[in-house]
Amino acid sequence: MNTTSVHDMLIVNALGELQNPNAPEAAEGAGQLLQTIDELAVDGRAIAEARASGMNAVNITLGYVMGDMPPYEHTLHELDVWDGLIAARPGDLLHVRTASDLYRAKDEGRIGVIYGFQNGVAVGEDLERVAIFQERGVRVFQLTYNQANRLGDGSMAPENRGLTPFGREVVEAVNEAGMMVDLSHSGENTCLEAARISARPVSINHTGCRAVTDLPRNKTDEELRLVAGRGGFVGIYFMPFLNPTGHATAADVVEHIAHAVNVCGEDAVGIGTDGPVTAIDDLDAYAATLAAHVAERRAAGVGAAGERADTYPFVVDLRGVDQFRELVRLLEKRGYGSGRIEKILGRNFADYAQRIWG
Repeated sequence: MNTTSVHDMLIVNALGELQNPNAPEAAEGAGQLLQTIDELAVDGRAIAEARASGMNAVNITLGYVMGDMPPYEHTLHELDVWDGLIAARPGDLLHVRTASDLYRAKDEGRIGVIYGFQNGVAVGEDLERVAIFQERGVRVFQLTYNQANRLGDGSMAPENRGLTPFGREVVEAVNEAGMMVDLSHSGENTCLEAARISARPVSINHTGCRAVTDLPRNKTDEELRLVAGRGGFVGIYFMPFLNPTGHATAADVVEHIAHAVNVCGEDAVGIGTDGPVTAIDDLDAYAATLAAHVAERRAAGVGAAGERADTYPFVVDLRGVDQFRELVRLLEKRGYGSGRIEKILGRNFADYAQRIWG
């Protein structure tokens, strides 16, 4: 029996989804330009199960990540769509702009929504856009996705060149705007360079540990140690990259969390699941679509080593409404006390957010 209740803790998902993946909108809207809030799969089930899971806030991905849409215009439009959704459900959702909003969401029984990017390409060549994004409520600015962009190399860029001169300017602008510089998906040298030059602590909101599983999407101990040592944050994901077979389990999640805590200290580590609370109901039907999805990502140049047609982009035994309860149980079994578990489930992210957002 758990001694730590998820409803007693602040639970913040440093990168996740707030949607029902079983809703028709989830499949129809994938990779498309959203026109209205009705095209989002943020339905009653998604919100009810997010609440039931104990999750209080989640950093969602909006704006351009990949595809043929114009990055800046697409990003502004998705900001409009999410603004409309939150305005339409004020009793359910809260747009998180400050660290105190994380606690406010918990106190008021709402789900805090953190606006975040997973690709900084929408900035184009105009640094003034960074301030525009901040004014629109964006609080997490991930520099690259897996591929290289004008800011730096992603984790799958073979040259591993680090930041570009413009990327260094963007890091400075994001610092000045008071947003998180997120180095998830970045190449090793991009991560190390950004962590060193950033005037504020940086984050890796969703990753694994390369010392445990040697794949490019995971971070080396040098990266983890540098980010944590400068007051940053590291979130461990629930992804196939946690196991060399691609079939990651809840036990793998715990191993990566434990390694990150050993390297970074217990005050710097959290979770960024990279998935929704609501589980896919029909795994067999979903599995039949995986090959096409993986092929599409590979053709677009954004796939990562470890993505295959037979690997789910989630941990099968750590999903659904009980995922955080199960993680607590496993961490307790590992010997972690309630204080450390509470830090990992949300307090560390909130403390880091306080350092960046105020």
